[in-house]
Amino acid sequence: MTFRKIALAAALLLMPVAAPGAAQAHDKLTVMLDWFVNPDHAPLIVAKQMGIFDRHELQVELIAPADPNDPPKLVAAGKADVAISYQPQLHVQVAQGLPLRRIGTLVATPLNSLVVLRDGPVKSVADLKGRTIGYSVGGFEDALLKTMLGQYGLTLKDVTLVNVNFALSPSIFAGKVDGTIGAFRNFELNQMDIAGKPGRAFYPEDYGVPLYDELILVAHKDKLGDPRLSRLLDALEEAVAALHNQPQQSWQAFIKENKTLDDELNRRAWAATLPRFAQSPRALDSRRYARFADYLTKQGLIPKALPVGDYAVELR
Repeated sequence: MTFRKIALAAALLLMPVAAPGAAQAHDKLTVMLDWFVNPDHAPLIVAKQMGIFDRHELQVELIAPADPNDPPKLVAAGKADVAISYQPQLHVQVAQGLPLRRIGTLVATPLNSLVVLRDGPVKSVADLKGRTIGYSVGGFEDALLKTMLGQYGLTLKDVTLVNVNFALSPSIFAGKVDGTIGAFRNFELNQMDIAGKPGRAFYPEDYGVPLYDELILVAHKDKLGDPRLSRLLDALEEAVAALHNQPQQSWQAFIKENKTLDDELNRRAWAATLPRFAQSPRALDSRRYARFADYLTKQGLIPKALPVGDYAVELR
């Protein structure tokens, strides 16, 4: 069973992460995760376990969703305060009318990648012509692949796309596909290496896709004045500093409530993700967001590029 499939089964339990004796006087705040607890969420877990949220008088409940698509919708409906989401998803959902705003960044670089076997026949993106590519979620992943292929005069018609659900690495191992789009470089590459079948990754940002934030924090557009949100971002900034300054203590805090994550894959993913966390979570690069909105418009994923303020803000 693959890492992602095991994780998906765990996510179905809608699991809250327990607070270690948070003071009742603190302001409660609900944060919906995008997925089961994993190293991508390290600043949030560390902030809880190392008392950083307490110092900012916050009692934060972290909840893993039954369906990864639900968190932004729950925030839009007023059933959660904050959701961990994805920048590409935010553009699409705001275009569809969801009252959401990006208020912070968790992972400030793309994680998505196109992965093949390192020792296989595909040495460059051009070698994908006539081959089979597995994917998990259509739409944005199709756009990434289309852009990458376009650098070599190829189109999606030059490859065969197969939905492999979340069995990305196993589908390569079994020879069902020649590569996969949508593999997270901090997880799948490590998973493949541990399995003794190392992978080769092609990064979208090296092939014409503008840089974007992989994981962001979103809130309801009518609640941006809530002082808890600013304190949450201050706490996350401290937590990221703690990850760098106290690596061993941070790891122990991370696995304290998540003993099953204390394995080689998660330790490797932890190290691979650490440099990608936003050191200033509230900071917003409006130019970068506008550039990415233009890209999504050209790909037909949103009808038009909205002003940045219509979907992303920098809280004071």
